[in-house]
Amino acid sequence: MDTVSASWVRSNLAWCFSPRSLYDSYSESQENKVRCIICYFQRICLQMPTGSVSFERKLLSLEHHPWQSFLSYPYADFWTKSTIPLCPFQVHSSGLIEDHAIEALEVDFANKYLGGGALHRGCVQEEIRFMINPELIAGMLFLPSMADNEAIEIVGAERFSDYTGYASSFRFSGDYVDKRSVDFLGRRKTRIVAIDALCSPRMKQYKLKYLIRETNKAFCGFLDQSKYSQYKRIFKMNSVQLNEGSSLPIKAKGESRTEEVRKSDEKSWRLEDCENYIGIATGNWGCGAFGGDPEVKTIIQWLAASQALRPFISYYTFGLEALQSLAQVTQWIILQKWNVGDLWNILIEYSSQKLRGEADVGFFAWLLPSLPK
Repeated sequence: MDTVSASWVRSNLAWCFSPRSLYDSYSESQENKVRCIICYFQRICLQMPTGSVSFERKLLSLEHHPWQSFLSYPYADFWTKSTIPLCPFQVHSSGLIEDHAIEALEVDFANKYLGGGALHRGCVQEEIRFMINPELIAGMLFLPSMADNEAIEIVGAERFSDYTGYASSFRFSGDYVDKRSVDFLGRRKTRIVAIDALCSPRMKQYKLKYLIRETNKAFCGFLDQSKYSQYKRIFKMNSVQLNEGSSLPIKAKGESRTEEVRKSDEKSWRLEDCENYIGIATGNWGCGAFGGDPEVKTIIQWLAASQALRPFISYYTFGLEALQSLAQVTQWIILQKWNVGDLWNILIEYSSQKLRGEADVGFFAWLLPSLPK
């Protein structure tokens, strides 16, 4: 662990369990975070959990080596030329990512330091997730801050608490019994990916450099590294330049077999995996406290999920007014039969106009002027 990360974790741990954390500048949400932790310890004292939790640092290499078994960091040409079809897009105006009905990779709107202010005064999406799934906190001890080409995936963390509210209204609402099944490694089928967005990006978020950064950050998180050989072969078939690294070793016993299926009505390939149908469950990543444009961030995540060959993206808007037309826009885009490259190029055109002061509306209204104001 680097010195900065170690110091940051120590100070947060010391603060969280200090009486000062409750009695100096008292907040009810902070008290309820502590109640979640107490609930966890009460539960494990009654019955110690079994199984395991895995932590994986995911990487898009900044260099190209013939021996590497992971993808390299893509640049604009990669996205411009992609002919991967857009995956199905589901919109949920209510509900929570952690309550998604079927197994999916659930997005943690992360700080570059895993856990963010979970052990301090933070009480938004990432911090709440670390309170209700306290086993996530362990990763804060040994996972240094994420670089622009990195993400962290955690599989198996059990949920112990229920809650209501958000930020200052966050309240512990009782015990939660996690009924999710376990995989052959004894991990609960809860998959969480931590990806950190740009903080307070303002107008720079529309610059190509930062659009690439955000899209690659989500892409890194959404990739299934165990399918590297399939990714490499499929992307090369789509004339996308990737590194020539070797494929991963043969799958471990018990993993499902993934087949590559050529769809006759599409000029690209998609992975079909009936036994491991794991899409993306996400929401307003990089918005809210981070200050990103929710319409642009939505499209970025859709591009990344599609390019990562995920079977679907389920998007929870949390009732955000800026996304009230999201379902209408995504349905219209799908009807156009655009692929990843098509949508990327349209996003780049909008962003260029935004930077030049020629677009004074959001991406959705710019794309579909007929949308109700």
